[in-house]
Amino acid sequence: METVKCLIIGSGPAGFTAAIYAARADLKPVLYEGYQPGGQLTITTEVENFPGYPEGVSGPQLMQDLRNQALRFKADIRPGTIEEVDFSKRPFRVVTENKTEILAETVIVATGASANWLGLESEKKFNGQGVSACATCDGFFYKGQDVAVVGGGDTAAEEASYLTNLCNKVYMIVRRDELRASKVMQERVLSNPKIEMLWHHVTQEILGDDSGVTGVLLKNVQTGEDRKIDVTGFFVAIGHTPNTALFKGQLELHPNGYIKTEPGSTRTSVPGVFAAGDVQDLHFRQGIVAAGTGCMAAMEAERFLKDSEQ
Repeated sequence: METVKCLIIGSGPAGFTAAIYAARADLKPVLYEGYQPGGQLTITTEVENFPGYPEGVSGPQLMQDLRNQALRFKADIRPGTIEEVDFSKRPFRVVTENKTEILAETVIVATGASANWLGLESEKKFNGQGVSACATCDGFFYKGQDVAVVGGGDTAAEEASYLTNLCNKVYMIVRRDELRASKVMQERVLSNPKIEMLWHHVTQEILGDDSGVTGVLLKNVQTGEDRKIDVTGFFVAIGHTPNTALFKGQLELHPNGYIKTEPGSTRTSVPGVFAAGDVQDLHFRQGIVAAGTGCMAAMEAERFLKDSEQ
């Protein structure tokens, strides 16, 4: 059975950054890339707000660069997923999809969170060509244009409010006749003249051509009437699901499934297990933030190992 000093579960900015720092600290990290190597940014066409890329960079290229940097410092990056973990005692026991057992002195969880989608074929077709799940990431591309946000919670309200700083008009598509968002967020969007509320509406199809999204076909669930709106951007803001099913019963989680970490730290409820990136980030969900917590996790894992040896 293999024993490693530092096992990183998941890739993306958090996992690869953790691998860079852990490898430079001579922790000889082993990283399992997971079911989506490179994480969410691999399905993002253009990234313009990651420091160090003044001309912007494609999401897949950014992840390849981070991966190559980790490899340069001899991080052991492996394809595949972790299927089972036992954090009840150190060294921690994990089992890969191939039933290989590994003992790890420390573990960094960087499994991320997946955006919730509507499930439309047209949504998949235009993903990255007008369809997005992150206004902060992609709003800049729709400066002065008309866009739509689907959802009625805090995420949707925050995305819509943010987009009004850039866009000409923002439609909010809400299935019910009220928002689920907090009172302060409700007041913010309902009082904004740039936001038009489309109550009782659901999305039937996202329309577009070779240039990307051109509009959205909606249905009024009360009257059954169809309505078409002309937009160039369609933002899905119906929440994210953290990839934490593997850790239920092993780590303390928030009610919404995100891993609980100590404030200002990546430490979890189990000493020696750290969580970085979107898997523990309920608020920001940005690549650069994930990378920062990946750095923190590796440094905390190094200190934990040193303290354990004393």
